[in-house]
Amino acid sequence: MTAVEVVTFGCRLNALESGVIERLAGGAGLQDTIIVNTCAVTAEAERQARQAIRRARRERPDARIIVTGCAATLDPQRYAALAEVDLILDNAAKLRPESYAAAPHPNPLPAGGERESAVPLKSLAPFTGRGRGPRGAWEGEGRVRACAYLQVQQGCDHRCTFCIIPYARGPSRSVPLDSIVEDARALVVAGYREIVLTGVDLTAYGADLPDKPSLGHMVRQLLAAVPEPPRLRLSSLDPSEIDDELWDLLGDEPRLMPHLHLSLQAGDDLILKRMKRRHSRAQAIAAARHARALRPDVALGADLIAGFPTETDDMFRRSLDASAPPGCALSALPR
Repeated sequence: MTAVEVVTFGCRLNALESGVIERLAGGAGLQDTIIVNTCAVTAEAERQARQAIRRARRERPDARIIVTGCAATLDPQRYAALAEVDLILDNAAKLRPESYAAAPHPNPLPAGGERESAVPLKSLAPFTGRGRGPRGAWEGEGRVRACAYLQVQQGCDHRCTFCIIPYARGPSRSVPLDSIVEDARALVVAGYREIVLTGVDLTAYGADLPDKPSLGHMVRQLLAAVPEPPRLRLSSLDPSEIDDELWDLLGDEPRLMPHLHLSLQAGDDLILKRMKRRHSRAQAIAAARHARALRPDVALGADLIAGFPTETDDMFRRSLDASAPPGCALSALPR
């Protein structure tokens, strides 16, 4: 019998947090427990999460089932109403050790009865380095000791019209540099060769900290303080908010991997305006070309939303054209 099993839906950050959740729940001594870490980005992700909850109860009728993540944070009553669920934890509570120490024992279904609804735990604490739980490392399958994700930022202050994540993860909060350095050193000692810095809105890093250090400044200081890892990589970046120091690092720091994933979402100016994005088509193209001028070997990726309300075929073709000249690898999300 597995003591704690975490079922993860959604983004890289959720996957990282699932590793933290597993360690916290295991450390609290939970047994025969299934934790479903949900995503709210698409209706399909939510449908799959509910399906996983029901399947978990069928296959392991006596297990404790805990539901957490963005979907559970945004609509806790919906998940609490599921008879299969024992406990709901919001995004803040899921990273706190005491949440699992206080987890109720699973209630086996009485004959002909229904499972008692869970009671949501609602608490949002400031996002500080040491308050976010144990070391934020997550290993992809088959990449043990090769790559670790390190969370340096949480939440988002923007309100793009297509995105619900700020309501699930709260405002932008940055991890102080000393905590990032401490975590990075621990990952080096553990044998990791590559560290990937991740967050909800990575280029917003530092705006809430004293002296407002930019992402580029933090990366430079991190590389100086922790020189051992041969590779440092960044997750998705907003093309309009890449600071000059980060551009300089891309051009002259060999340990910073030549890989940029740009959060474009569209390449048509009218659709970008309706999305309330902060960049224009011209800025996106300029960012990609500038990256390639600094590092000709740079690998570029981009996210596009296909079928945004009011988008025509011509508008979407302009989005494709905006990313085609720099040679971006595309990930399209249908709406």
